Amino acid sequence: MKKSLVITALFLLTLVSVFAENSGNVVVEGHYQGKNLFIKNSFGGSGVGFCVYEITVNGELSTDEINSSAFEIDFNNFNLKIGDPLLVTIKHKKDCEIQVLNPDVLKPKATFNTGEISFNNHGVLSWNASNETGAMDYIVEQFRWNKWVKVGEVRGKGVPGKHDYSFKITPHSGINKARVKQVDYTGKPRFSPAVEYNADVAEISLEGKTKFKDEIVFTNGETLYEVYDKYGNIVKRGFGDKANVTSLEKGTYYLSYDNKTETIAIK
Repeated sequence: MKKSLVITALFLLTLVSVFAENSGNVVVEGHYQGKNLFIKNSFGGSGVGFCVYEITVNGELSTDEINSSAFEIDFNNFNLKIGDPLLVTIKHKKDCEIQVLNPDVLKPKATFNTGEISFNNHGVLSWNASNETGAMDYIVEQFRWNKWVKVGEVRGKGVPGKHDYSFKITPHSGINKARVKQVDYTGKPRFSPAVEYNADVAEISLEGKTKFKDEIVFTNGETLYEVYDKYGNIVKRGFGDKANVTSLEKGTYYLSYDNKTETIAIK
C-alpha cells in the first residue's frame, strides 16, 4: 500500500513538472479604465483543449469561462475602481499562441478636467484637477520666446476625486504665461487653460555686446537661455548669469533669454 502511494505521488509530481516545463505566461500591466480585456485563444498543440488554462487578476483567480476561441476577462468581478493598478497573468500551454486583442484599455488616458488654475505673487502655478483615470505626469509649460517651453513635471495622482497641484515657475521679466498638459499613449495632448501674471523681476540684458568668445554674460540676474545655430538647432541651453560657449564653433547664432531672442556671433 505504501509503495503504491509513493508511486502515485511520484507520478503526480512528474505530471506537475512536465506541465510547468510546457507552459508559459503572458503578463499585462496597467490601470483599470472601466473596460475589459479580450483574449484570442487557440487550441493546444496536441489538438486537445484550449491554450489558456488559468488567469489571475492582481493575484486573484479569475472565474471567467476560458474554454473558447475568444473570451473576455471581466474586471467587474474584482471590485475595481477607475485608476486602480492591474496585473493580469494569463497562463497558457507552451505549444500554442494567444493574443491580447486590446491591451491599450489598461493604459491611462488624458481625461483630466481643470477646476481652477492660477499664479500667486511668488510665481507658483497652482491648479486642481478631477476625472483622472491613471497616474500620468502633468507637463508644465511656460510661454517663452514665442513658443511653449517645458519647464517641469508634476506626477498626477491618477484616481477619482479632486486633487491639488503646484509648481514654482522661474519667471522672466514682464508678463508670464503658463499651462499644464498631459500626453497619453495616443500622443494627443490635453491642455489646461493658460494663465498669466506680471513678474516683478528685473529685465535681463547682455553685457553690452553681441560678439562673444568664451562666455556670454547676462546682467541683472540669472535667466533661462537657449542657443540655436543658423539652422534652428538647439546647441546649448541652461540657467544662470553666464553661459560658457567655448565648445561652439565660430559663426552666427540665435540666443533666447529672459523674454527675448537676439542674434549673436561667436568669434
